Amino acid sequence: MEMQQFYYDNKIVKKFIYATLLWGIVGFSVGLLLAFMFLFPNLTNGISWLSFGRLRPLHTNAVIFAFVGNAIYAGVYYSLQRLLKARMASDVLSNINFWGWQLIIVAAAITLPLGYTTSKEYAELEWPIDIVIAIVWVVFGVNMIWTILKRRQRHLYVAIWFYLATFVTVAVLHIFNSLELPVSGLKSYSVYAGVQDALVQWWYGHNAVAFF
Repeated sequence: MEMQQFYYDNKIVKKFIYATLLWGIVGFSVGLLLAFMFLFPNLTNGISWLSFGRLRPLHTNAVIFAFVGNAIYAGVYYSLQRLLKARMASDVLSNINFWGWQLIIVAAAITLPLGYTTSKEYAELEWPIDIVIAIVWVVFGVNMIWTILKRRQRHLYVAIWFYLATFVTVAVLHIFNSLELPVSGLKSYSVYAGVQDALVQWWYGHNAVAFF
């Protein structure tokens, strides 16, 4: 019997874990500040980028997509390799996934306090950032599917099917909810209106956040 020796890529897992811890502290700190603002409404009075209306979406995005998002990536990269008995197919794609996601988070941390928002809950980021989100998500999916194709474990555990379902579903949710008409570099309007906009928004809101 031929003995094969290979190593898992634990470096990418550690990167996502460190990012999870960092953004968790940031997200919870902003949440704590918002909680204090309920007791002291004038706490940040006169500072527009620290107003409740601008910090609240920053808090939700930081907790859902920065904190939990990085934790999900860490969990998938750790478990996927072991369930497939194979190293991730591409270190380059893994790193694009990591640094691209951190770039998205930083962009959100800058634009949301400055008031650049679509006003769609959990999907407040403007169109250029939405495009980067889609690209980075596809990079993640390509790396995952490529790894599945080169796996050493013939059997596909049910968790892998859930990973694939999450990749496809979140992509569809994000793309269709983020269909926008750009009017400037950081301003756009949804292609939907009225009830249709509300239906698509919460089809996204309930499902995307649930999958995450």
